Amino acid sequence: MLIKKPPDIKPSEITSKSLFLRRREFLSVSINSTAAIATAGLAGGLLAPSAAQAGTKLQGIVKSPFSTKEELTPYEDVTTYNNFYEFGTNKEDPAEYSKDFKPLPWTLKVEGACNKPGTFQLEDFIKPHQLEERIYRLRCVEAWSMVIPWVGFPLADVIKRFEPTGNAKYVAFTTLLDPKRMPGQTNSVLDWPYVEGLRMDEAMHPLTILAVGLYGEMLPNPNGAPLRLVVPWKYGFKSIKSIVKIAFTETQPPTTWNMVAPNEYGFYSNVNPNHDHPRWTQKKERRIGDLFKRPTLMFNGYADQVASLYAGMDLDKYY
Repeated sequence: MLIKKPPDIKPSEITSKSLFLRRREFLSVSINSTAAIATAGLAGGLLAPSAAQAGTKLQGIVKSPFSTKEELTPYEDVTTYNNFYEFGTNKEDPAEYSKDFKPLPWTLKVEGACNKPGTFQLEDFIKPHQLEERIYRLRCVEAWSMVIPWVGFPLADVIKRFEPTGNAKYVAFTTLLDPKRMPGQTNSVLDWPYVEGLRMDEAMHPLTILAVGLYGEMLPNPNGAPLRLVVPWKYGFKSIKSIVKIAFTETQPPTTWNMVAPNEYGFYSNVNPNHDHPRWTQKKERRIGDLFKRPTLMFNGYADQVASLYAGMDLDKYY
């Protein structure tokens, strides 16, 4: 069964998360005209003392023209079937073991080759930015995918704010390291903390966002509260969660899964049906909730927007 809704309903007014929803028709809006509303909404919603609770509504969200037209994955699946090894290696572990995780207050450090480094509280980091709803696919390397209405803002806006120098060729990200709050970090399966990185042009691409919510609400703990990266044309592990540090670097930064298994997980990790994982094919994927698999799309269906970033590159070598 599908629940249909008129296009004027705000994301925060979605009434049923347990059923598949039809993609909301995006509206063409002016960011400048709604910036004040977004800031007020953050101050009254995300930053309130109760905002540490999942389910807090985010106000002043505008819809993005970058959204896919595909049907959304049910909220329950999005929040209970995750890879987030900081809370355990099974898909169900993050929902189970992140229940007591308190994402606020949250401190973010910005450093490296930029003119305006610093340490910021989450509210100070977010306030200048317009919140957008972006319906993106999330494609995981294990051949499953979801369609999620993320709430966030372009990473490019953040990068410009800190004025990277000419030496900044990459952007590196680091996840919180706190085994008491993230019990999965007591396991030696990965070398903690989790780290990721993007080439500067990838980070500046308008599809790349920092997410603070989904389904019109504050980002739930299992999905990377309170701040995560979303890069829709790459495999899901590139979208690092619970970010505490952003650094501008001249050289390619180390990335967690590439360090663990460099023959399986490359730095770029673009969705590519023509480059199989050594242990399984990448030619097909199963959308959560679907019975049958579907062909995997090059760059996860965003080839028209991002293929030019890799013109002339051997995508088998730079996987």
